[in-house]
Amino acid sequence: MKNFNGKVLFLDRNDINTDEIIPAKYLTEVTKLALKPYCLEDLKLESFQPQRDVPGKTVVVSRDNFGCGSSREHAPWALEVNGIYAVVASGFARIFRGNMFNGGLMAVTLTASQIDELFGTFAGQACTMSTDWSAQTITFSAGKTQKTYDIGLGGFEKALVEAGGWVEYAAAHY
Repeated sequence: MKNFNGKVLFLDRNDINTDEIIPAKYLTEVTKLALKPYCLEDLKLESFQPQRDVPGKTVVVSRDNFGCGSSREHAPWALEVNGIYAVVASGFARIFRGNMFNGGLMAVTLTASQIDELFGTFAGQACTMSTDWSAQTITFSAGKTQKTYDIGLGGFEKALVEAGGWVEYAAAHY
């Protein structure tokens, strides 16, 4: 199972699409690793610089409809090869969310008010997220401030994450 603990990257926008996560011009790459330098390069947010802001982050917190647009596995792959194993948002595009779990990554849905609370409390700070897999919770921390939320994964989603993705799950169960 991947490590779902670490530094948080806050992306304060709805509708971050798969072309912004990994531009289509890189879809001809034949390895996941080849996608690494291009992750989020087309995302336009004030003061955001992917080459500076992505390295060292393991979690993305964003707004609603994360991963919308074209259905492609390359978007979760680009996050994964950059060490980002979890995305927390108030909503996900259905296919993107499925692709996250198929790759053994975690897509956590919180309410819009919980996401607002995270941005209001932690954005702009050195924030980390830790996962308590047995309690099914995630905790965000900066300094002495902490906020804990339920992960809310279904049984099959949890099984995919624990196995490391669909291929590993299928190899163990079929």
